[in-house]
Amino acid sequence: MHENKIADIILDEAFAVHRHYGPGLFERVYEASLEARLKARGLFVERQKTILINDEYVQNEPGFVADLFVEGLVIIELKAVDRITPKFKRQLFTYLKLTNRRLGLLLNFDEALLKNGITRIARGLTQDHYPPYHLP
Repeated sequence: MHENKIADIILDEAFAVHRHYGPGLFERVYEASLEARLKARGLFVERQKTILINDEYVQNEPGFVADLFVEGLVIIELKAVDRITPKFKRQLFTYLKLTNRRLGLLLNFDEALLKNGITRIARGLTQDHYPPYHLP
C-alpha cells in the first residue's frame, strides 16, 4: 500500500478519535485509541517503537521512539500541546531521514478542530499519482 493511501486511513481514524474524545487529554489516550482503530482497519501498527541508529561509528544504538509506525512506512508523531513549534516539525523530519522513510504525520489533538493540528512532513514523496486527502 502506498504512503498516501495509508495517510488517508490514518487521518480518517484520527478524526474519529478526535470526535470521540475532543481536545484536552493526555497524548497516550489518543495514541492508544488511534493504534486500536488502525489495527481494526487491518494495518500493521507498532506503538512506541524504538528506532535504532546505525552508521559507520554507531551500531544498533536506540535513537528515538516513534509514537506510531504504520505499515513500516509512515511515522506518526502525536502531540497534545497548545501549539506545534518548528522543533516538532524538525524532529519528525529527522525521524524520516534516520529511517529512510518518506512520510510522517504530526498530529496535535489539543486543537479544537483537528484539521488545524495536522502537519504532513514529506521527504522525497509526491502526490502526483495519488490525490491528496480532503479534510472534512
